[in-house]
Amino acid sequence: MTAMMQRWEMDGIGSERLVLRETPRPEAGPGEVLVKVAAVSLNYRDKLVVEGGMGLSLAFPFTPGSDLAGTVQAVGQGATRFAAGDRVISTFAPGWIDAAPLGNARVPPYKTLGGIYPGVLSQYVAFPEDWFVRGPETLSDAEASTLPCAGLTAWFALVERGRVQAGETVLIEGTGGVGLFGLQIAKAHGARTIVVSGSAEKLVRAKALGADIGIDRSAEDWVEAVYRATDDAGADHILELVGGAHLGKAVQAAAIGGRIYQIGVLDGFEVSAPAGPLMLKGVTIQGIGVGHRRALEDLVAAVDRTGLKPVIDRTYALADLRDALRHLDRGAFGKIVIDLT
Repeated sequence: MTAMMQRWEMDGIGSERLVLRETPRPEAGPGEVLVKVAAVSLNYRDKLVVEGGMGLSLAFPFTPGSDLAGTVQAVGQGATRFAAGDRVISTFAPGWIDAAPLGNARVPPYKTLGGIYPGVLSQYVAFPEDWFVRGPETLSDAEASTLPCAGLTAWFALVERGRVQAGETVLIEGTGGVGLFGLQIAKAHGARTIVVSGSAEKLVRAKALGADIGIDRSAEDWVEAVYRATDDAGADHILELVGGAHLGKAVQAAAIGGRIYQIGVLDGFEVSAPAGPLMLKGVTIQGIGVGHRRALEDLVAAVDRTGLKPVIDRTYALADLRDALRHLDRGAFGKIVIDLT
């Protein structure tokens, strides 16, 4: 008898097309591993893909989701990186092992899980072994599932690209998954941290996680507040998580020689900024498209070494995916996770 499992699928674009189906459980083919999925963390990108497709060539039926933690159940012929029983997490961009991203100037790289490749909101997946790394020993499955996209994005910006140093000032816009990872990673490297949020309550929680300064953007001009907090020096590193014209605010808040990591697109994919301060301050704007597998392995090692604990706002059951997506749309403090156990 064929073993069955549950998996979320879409036959077209739109959240109303999401259906939780019974499907045959896959088997590990040559070079693949079969993974029993324990937890999947959601990203805002998942909502964008479900509701609008993000211009991607999706193969239907399509399964969304990119970030899993689970346990290897079986190993296909020729696969040698893992054994049955190993805990693993997924890589967001399969095939990007190290160095420069895949792709070219005409076609930038964006072949990801839950995009061009199948997603992971499924009780089992069978993928090439290179699409996984060993999971952290110090985190639960739910916590580990938050590393492949949100955790790695913050790590890739501040550590891999930015080489953040003790004593530097890191400005974080928002208190979502990437923002809180950025806060914790910056603090682990001895940096001074400033968190900007529109919620006074979330700022209190951010300070409890180690934020040195909290700025309520709904109560004051947050750029002026950054100037005051830094004696007009500005921020050395800025996680820009909004997009659109908001990039201009980041340029104004940046220090001389500061670095801005363009990550978010909440206010749109078309970004703008004033040329004057951008040029006169010598600001570097670094686009961040998550990161490669080697950096994810570095992050896992750092998590186990430092005891960093991801912040999970709420966990939902697999059947409650729509409720989880609505929560994501309202804004979360940290990550939203789907529990498949």
